[in-house]
Amino acid sequence: MTTSSSSPGANGPLTGVRVVDLTSVVFGPYATQTLGDMGADVIKVEPPAGDIVRTAFPSRNPGMSGVFLNSNRNKRGIVLDLRKPEARAAVLRLIATADVFVHSMRPAAIAKLGLDYASVSAARPDIVYASAWGFRSNGPYADRPAYDDVIQGISGAADLPRRRGAEAPDFAPMVMADKVAGLHAISGITLALFHRERTGEGQQIEIPMFEAMTSFNFVEHLSGAVFEPPLAPAGYIRVLEPNRKPYRTRDGYMVVLPYNDKQCRGFFEAAGRPDLATDERFANAAARSRNVDQYYSLISELIAEKTTAEWVPLLSQADVPAIPVNTLEDVMVDEHLQATGFFQEYDHPSEGRVRTTAVPLHFEKTPGSATRLAPPRLGENTRDVLSENGFSDAEISALLESGAAGQAD
Repeated sequence: MTTSSSSPGANGPLTGVRVVDLTSVVFGPYATQTLGDMGADVIKVEPPAGDIVRTAFPSRNPGMSGVFLNSNRNKRGIVLDLRKPEARAAVLRLIATADVFVHSMRPAAIAKLGLDYASVSAARPDIVYASAWGFRSNGPYADRPAYDDVIQGISGAADLPRRRGAEAPDFAPMVMADKVAGLHAISGITLALFHRERTGEGQQIEIPMFEAMTSFNFVEHLSGAVFEPPLAPAGYIRVLEPNRKPYRTRDGYMVVLPYNDKQCRGFFEAAGRPDLATDERFANAAARSRNVDQYYSLISELIAEKTTAEWVPLLSQADVPAIPVNTLEDVMVDEHLQATGFFQEYDHPSEGRVRTTAVPLHFEKTPGSATRLAPPRLGENTRDVLSENGFSDAEISALLESGAAGQAD
């Protein structure tokens, strides 16, 4: 891996695109990290205290947590105290050189800093201005605070475990809403860049977590409520069925999903029950959908009769989707991911040997890289970034001495 003092030029489809990034936690940083993976020059602007996720447990050194390291690679980091007028003026000078400005502040907060769309587009008229916040700005929730748990709750995601039999609502054990919204931010920014490439026009785009996560949830869970009047309550029955879960074998757990008619016949044959393939409850996809509770219950009973090692070759030969359940540790040594080089190790200048995930997409001609720039220490690149963008030594020194800017120790 090259260090963050290296040239920002890289092989990737976004090489030559500059992003000024005022996001924090996971939602925005995940999105801008992906832009950086794809070659963009991402300048992460942090307040003097730094992105709060720097303090997450665990870390080798203060301010460099594992979560921060794995959501802020391929960025250069500077510190500007945007409460100070001279820091605001400095960031606007940076924005004038950028293609994208992305922030994760609430509407009132970003306006108070004087970095609303009107102010930023005055500095760079064709800017792609991305607001990564909790709620659309034209709704009654616009200035509410929003984190992953809040959005899982309000979007209906936390209600799904209850609808499939849990005693109470629960969260997905991941920062799901942040990452889903981050993916929407990536697509929104790149689509706006495509529009600018064709027309020369910049624009403001909003990536509200609530709307992004609700759209994600309701792809399947609108279900019978698609129709007016509804044909059934909201909620996709197949995935809410309590027996839709990893199945217990005689010695472990497997995921088994005979989905189409051929796979269904193959599964019953492998289980020694070919007669069930003609059972009217399971004979075709429509019948299995109507009787999904009985179907999954039957699979559960049959899978329990053999060991995982016995099932794997039988179901593989029958071409039935089936796989043993991996722990997180199993995933990290999975033979497929090892063969594709998905987990990558590198030497970080301050954190030593660390691990990250590769770019999951494959571009034949512009593949990008997960290990182009090491995640920056707080303020690591302040002086270099300001200098290369026309700030004199005297101007930089004045910003540092006044506390409007900061640099790594």
